[in-house]
Amino acid sequence: MKYPKQLLKYPITKKTETVENYHGVQVPDPYRWLEDSNPEATQEWMKAQNEITFNYLGEIAEREIIRKRLTQIWDYEKYSVPFKEGDRYFYYKNDGLQNQSVLYTVPTLDAEPKVLIDPNKLSEDGTVALSGIAISQDSKLIAYGICNSGSDWKEWRIKDIETGEDLPDVLQWIKFNQPDWTKDNHGLFYSRYEQPKEGKLEETNYLQKVYYHRLGTSQDDDVLIYERADKKEWSFSCSVTEDGKYLVLKIWQSTDTKNLVFYKDLTKPDAPIVELISEFEAEYSLIDNDENIFWFLTDFDAPKKRVIAIDINNSPSPSLVKGENQGNWQEIIPQTTDTLKGVGTLNNQFVAFYLKDAHTQIKIFNLDGSPVRDVDLPGIGSVGGFYGKRQETSTFYSYVSFTTSPTIYHYDMVTGESTIYRQPKVDFNPDEFETKQIFYSSKDGTKVPMFITYKKGVKLDGNNPTILYGYGGFSISITPNFSISRLVWLEMGGVYAIANIRGGGEYGEEWHKAGIKQQKQNVFDDFISAAEWLIEQKWTSSKKLAITGASNGGLLVGACITQRPELFGAALPAVGVMDMLRFHKFTIGWAWVADFGSPDNLEEFKALYAYSPLHNLKPEISYPATLVTTAMNDDRVVPAHSFKFIAALQEAHVGDNPVLIRIKTKAGHGAGKPTMKIIEEITDEFAFLLRKFEIDLPGNFGN
Repeated sequence: MKYPKQLLKYPITKKTETVENYHGVQVPDPYRWLEDSNPEATQEWMKAQNEITFNYLGEIAEREIIRKRLTQIWDYEKYSVPFKEGDRYFYYKNDGLQNQSVLYTVPTLDAEPKVLIDPNKLSEDGTVALSGIAISQDSKLIAYGICNSGSDWKEWRIKDIETGEDLPDVLQWIKFNQPDWTKDNHGLFYSRYEQPKEGKLEETNYLQKVYYHRLGTSQDDDVLIYERADKKEWSFSCSVTEDGKYLVLKIWQSTDTKNLVFYKDLTKPDAPIVELISEFEAEYSLIDNDENIFWFLTDFDAPKKRVIAIDINNSPSPSLVKGENQGNWQEIIPQTTDTLKGVGTLNNQFVAFYLKDAHTQIKIFNLDGSPVRDVDLPGIGSVGGFYGKRQETSTFYSYVSFTTSPTIYHYDMVTGESTIYRQPKVDFNPDEFETKQIFYSSKDGTKVPMFITYKKGVKLDGNNPTILYGYGGFSISITPNFSISRLVWLEMGGVYAIANIRGGGEYGEEWHKAGIKQQKQNVFDDFISAAEWLIEQKWTSSKKLAITGASNGGLLVGACITQRPELFGAALPAVGVMDMLRFHKFTIGWAWVADFGSPDNLEEFKALYAYSPLHNLKPEISYPATLVTTAMNDDRVVPAHSFKFIAALQEAHVGDNPVLIRIKTKAGHGAGKPTMKIIEEITDEFAFLLRKFEIDLPGNFGN
C-alpha cells in the first residue's frame, strides 16, 4: 500500500541560551532543560512527541498484520541451557508469550519440574524481571535479583528452594554486581552503592563497596569487606572459588577491559585483602584454581588472549614478567590467530570458546594445556553453555545460527559425543533462508566481515528493503544469533545484514582499540562502507536501506546519518548515546570514557565534537526517515540523549521524511523488557519501514 507523503508538524521545543565553554569553543546547548525528565514542561513535551508518533504509526493499516505475525511466530517454548548446582538442575523456560521466563528446578532431568521463581507473578504488566541468581553450594537456597521497569538497580532476595518461601533478607542498591555464596552457605559477598537521592535517575554512580551479608541479619548490619574512598571509580565483582577458600575481587574502573585482581583467604580469620594484580595493565578473568594455583584468561602480552597459571604464594608483578613461562607465571594455553573469548573447567579439563571470523569454535584442553579435541558443531553459529563444576563429566550447550533456533545439546566430556536434548518447534521453514558471510573493504582498506541473511531466490536488483545492523564498541562481539523479528522481516521480503565493525571484540583487543577515542571514526567508516558495499552489489539501494543499532549502536546510527544523510533511507537508533559532550555526567556514563574519550581532554574533545550526533546536525538538510526509541526508566543511557537529539533533528530537518521519537514508560535500557512490549516495539519499527519503503506484504505473509 502506498501512503501519501506529508509534512508533519512537530511539537515546538523550547530553546534556551545555554552555552558551554569547552577548551575555548563555545558550544550551544539549547535543549539542556530536557535532561531533567521530571518537570511538567518535560512531561508535556514527551506527551506531545508520543502523540504525533503514535498517530503516524496508527495510520499504517499493515501494522496489525505485522503484530499478529510476530505474535504467532514468537509463540513457541523457549528453554535455557540446564545447569547443575549441588544435587539439583536448574533452567529457564518460557511457554511462548509469557512476558518473563520462569525459573524451574528438578532433582533429575527426567523428573517433574518445579516452578522456583515466576517473575510474571510479581507484576500485572510483566515489567518486573528476574535479573540474576546465585545458588548456594548445597542447593538449598537461592539469592535472586529483580529489577523494576528495566532499571539497572537490582533488589536481591533469598528463597528456600525446598519450601519456596522467601527469607526476610533483602539487599538493595546493587548495580553491575552478582552476589556469591560462601562455601558454608551462611552468607554472601556482594558490592553496592550508597542509596541515591530520591527521584534522581541521572545521578552518577561512584564509590562501590564490598560487603558480607550473613543470613538472618539486616543489610544495615552487613560487614564492610573492602572500600577505596580514594578511588571513587573503582567497582568490584565478587566471586568465591569453587573450593570455598578464597574471595576474589575483580576491580574495574571503566569499560576498559583492564582490571585488577585482589583476593582474601577465607580459611584464616581476619585475613587481609591481598593485591595479586595491582596495576591496570591488562584484562585478567579468573577461570578456576587448584589450591594456590590460579588460572586466568588474560590479554597480557596477548591481544587475542591466552591462559596462564599464577602461584599466588609467589607471584611477581606482571610488569616484571616479559615473555612466556618466566617467574611463577606459567603459560598454559598460548595465544592463537583466533580470539579466545572464554574458558571454563569441566572433567578436569579446560573448555575454551574461540571466535573465528565472528563465529564460535569450542576446543578442549587438558589442564597442562595439551589439546584434547575440537567440539563438532552443526555449522557457522554461536554457542553458549558448558556450565558445571570442575569434576563433572557431562554438560549442556546451546547452538544457534541466523536460521537455526536455539538447540540444546548434551555433551559427554569423556567421549566427546553431542546429542540433541531439546529442539524448539518454530513456525517457519529454515530451508527457505540462508546466510552468507562476506568481507568488504573499509575506507582505509581494512577487511571487515559482514553476515547477510535473506530468503533464497532473492534478486540482486537493488530493490530489496534491507536492514543493516551494527554496534562497534566496548570490545563486544556480534555473533550469529536467532531472531524472531528477523524472520518476520525476511518474510516481508527484506534482507538483514550485520557488519562486524571495529570497536568490537571479534578479532581481539587490537580490533577493539582501532575503534576507540580518536580512532572512533573508523567505526563509522566501517559501517558506511558496509552500506556502500550492499548498494554497489545491488542487494539494495539508498532509498531502501535502513540502519539500526542500540545504545553504542544508537550512537553509531546517529553519527552515520549526520555524516552521510543521503546514503540511507531510514534510521532506527535505539537508546543511543547522542550527546558526546555530556555523556559522562549521568549514571555510569563516566565509565565509558575508556572507549569514547573525555570531553575534558582537548584532543579527545576534538574527536568527540567532530562526530557527536547532537552537535553535527546541520540546518536545511533532508535526513533519512528516523524513528528514535527510548524509555523513561533507562538509567544507563538516560533518555535525555534521545530527547535532545530528536528536538535538534526536527529543527534541522527539511523534507517529507518523518523524524519521530517513541518514548515508553515502565521500560529501561532493554534488559528484562516484557515480551509484549518487545513485540509492540518491533511492530512499530517494521510498520515505520514498511510505510517509508512502500513494502507490499507477500500474499502468503503470516500463513
